[in-house]
Order: sequence, then C-alpha cells, then structure tokens
Amino acid sequence: MTRMKLPMQKAAADCPSILLRPATTPMSQRRLLAILRLALVTAGLLLFAAGARAADGWRIGVSGPFTGGSAPMGLSMRDGIRLAAAEINAAGGILGEPLVLIERDDESRPELGVRIAQDFVVRANVVAVVGIVNTGVALASQRIYQNARLPMLTAVATGTIITKQFHPPQYADNYIFRVSVNDSIQAEMIVAEAVDKRRFTRLAILHDSTNYGLLGREDLEAALARRGLKPVLVERFDLRGADMTKQVSRARAADAQALLTYGIGPELASIANVTARLGWSVPLIGSWTLSMSNFLDNAGPNAEGARMPQTMLQEPQNARQRSFIAAWRKAYGPARIASPSAAAQAYDALMMLAAALRQSGTRDGSAIRAALENLQEPIDGVVQRYERPFSHTDHEAIDSAQVPVLGEVRNGKVVSAYGATPHGK
Repeated sequence: MTRMKLPMQKAAADCPSILLRPATTPMSQRRLLAILRLALVTAGLLLFAAGARAADGWRIGVSGPFTGGSAPMGLSMRDGIRLAAAEINAAGGILGEPLVLIERDDESRPELGVRIAQDFVVRANVVAVVGIVNTGVALASQRIYQNARLPMLTAVATGTIITKQFHPPQYADNYIFRVSVNDSIQAEMIVAEAVDKRRFTRLAILHDSTNYGLLGREDLEAALARRGLKPVLVERFDLRGADMTKQVSRARAADAQALLTYGIGPELASIANVTARLGWSVPLIGSWTLSMSNFLDNAGPNAEGARMPQTMLQEPQNARQRSFIAAWRKAYGPARIASPSAAAQAYDALMMLAAALRQSGTRDGSAIRAALENLQEPIDGVVQRYERPFSHTDHEAIDSAQVPVLGEVRNGKVVSAYGATPHGK
C-alpha cells in the first residue's frame, strides 16, 4: 500500500476541481466518487505495469524462420541466442536483471516479419532485437525498427544492402547492425575460388528468385566483372520443390565449367541431384547456404566437393569454438548443429548486445545504439574476438574476407577446404 500512495496523491492533485468543487446533489457526489475511483485504479494499474516491466528483465526480441526451408538456419540461430542468454543469466544477468527472450517464427515471410516487428515495437516492449535469417524479411521489416529507434542485430541474413539502407549521412543514426558475412564478401570469395584458384572462366550462375538470390547474383556478377568476365548463363529458380532440370541442362549446354549458386538448402540439393542424374560432374561453388543440413541430407553423396564460405565449421578450429561446441552439446545433445555459422554468429550477436546494455545501463534505444557503436568491452566471440566491432559509419562486425574460411563437403560434413590454410594461401 505504501507504493500506491504517491500515484494516488498525484492523481488527486492532477484533478483539483474534483476535490474542491462542492457537490450539490447525491447524483453528482456518486459521479465524483466514481471518477475519483477510476483515477485511483488507473494510477495503480500504471504503477503495476511499470513494476512488471522492471521485474520482467531485459526483453529481447528474437525473430527468425523456425519452420520451412530456412529452418536449419533459423533454429540454429535461435539456439545460439538461447545458449548465450543462459550463460549471461547464470552469471547474474545484466546489471542484476535477467535477459528475457521473446521469440517469433517469421516463416521466411517478409509480410510476417513486418507484423512481428510491429508487435515487438508496439506491444512486446523489447529493448532490442536479434535474429533474421532471410534478406527479404530483413529489408521488409527493418524500417520499423529504424523508425522506432530500436537496435536490430542481424545475426544471419547476408544481403549487402541490409546495413546500408539507413546509412549516414542520409540518416543521422543507423539502428541496423550485423554479425554475419555480407554477400559482397562472400561473392568475392566464391569468384576468387572459381577464377583465381581453380582457373575456371566459363561460369554459370544459378540463383533463387528471392531478394537473397537476386542481390547475391548481382554481387557475383560484380566480382566477375572486376576480373573482366561475364557468366555464360544466369538462371533463376523459385523455391519449394522447383525442378532444376531445365536450369542445369542449360548450364551444361553453355559448357559451364562450374556452377555458382545463391539459394537455400532444398533447392541447392535439387541442383546437385540433377547434375548427378544427368551424369555431369561439375563443381558447385556458392554462398554459405551450401552447408545447410537440408542440403547435405537431401543431396547425400551428390553434395561431395561443394564449396562455400563459412564463419564456423562443425569441427571446431580453436579452443573457443571447442568450448562453444561442448556447451552446445551439453544444452542440446550430441546431434550436429544444423547450421554452425548461424549458431555461432547469433551467439556472438547476443554477447555484443549484452555488452552494450551493460555499458549504456538503460533501455533507451538511442543509448544502446551509441554503446554498440563504441563498445568498450572486448567480446571473446565464437567466430572471432571483437574489439570495437562497430562504429557510427560501419555496422558490420565482420567486414573482411580474412574472417570466413572456405568450407568443403567431404563425407557428408563441411570441413576446411584448405586445411591449415583456410583461405588457400
């Protein structure tokens, strides 16, 4: 009752006419009493809500595809975030309060991603958001976060434009950050592997019809153009059960020496299976999604030899990654991680956000953004060690091709293509 006293007094003080104007009839007295009761109840509810928000901890939105073709990345991302949150909370949380994850399945649908963003901003009372796997979902929803001044740390989506949509000086402040390897870096690595190292000059590009595939194709064409090359064929395909026979047959007729791909697991598996059925032995070199579990499982032996950029392999490369894998297995069991890169990037993203919350000491989005842009605390991440990963003009935590390694499918697993020299140097 003591906590209720001040709001009650304030409610009465804000309504002096209710207290001072004499009531002349029983009806007016009843009406005045009803109004006063309503004011008191409203004040009490506001106090209760404020107390509930404080007791609820630091509410973090988590958005990603937990069902559908992108689910291996989305679930790995979610579980990486959960693992980081559990470690943070076990150590006392943030300034004595726990992290509370508010999770939403966007099903890889941009329109659903928009509704989730609106819910996070209007009703869920989150202080920041971590997640998003699909470039199309990111581009559709992140304007809502930007307008609400709510920091968004993209943990998986790789479209090059994602962190540049609200880039200074066109915008005073950018609330979109990323902890994954953008497609301009990936495309350069893919083309370097195909052209510089393996000396292929006749290359076909097969990409899906989403924003991810369309923008990835542009990055591949730009990387080829820097070497004075054009693809001998560019073919697009739709998602969900697309038959790749036509696209692969055209690439073979164009005498392509390798297929450069931008899509997700199920359709990439269809490409590998069609090349095998046609008896055409052609290298697959593509974006990091060639490591997805639903590519490896659906393509089986036809996935062998496929190469792709990776920020983490299933087999850890250093002590930090070994400890991460051990913690993962303790939490989730011995099964493989469906998408190790997604898991590691998401874990690192939440660790960076936690450092920003400690540094800012507030739930204010502008202060959290400023802290992210000037992190004082180094982050011993799974992908790498981060020291001042962001600045006001650079919101890419991974902005160098020196960080990712080139993976290769061998015996159904993704391992380093170049062993102890992961970049083939």
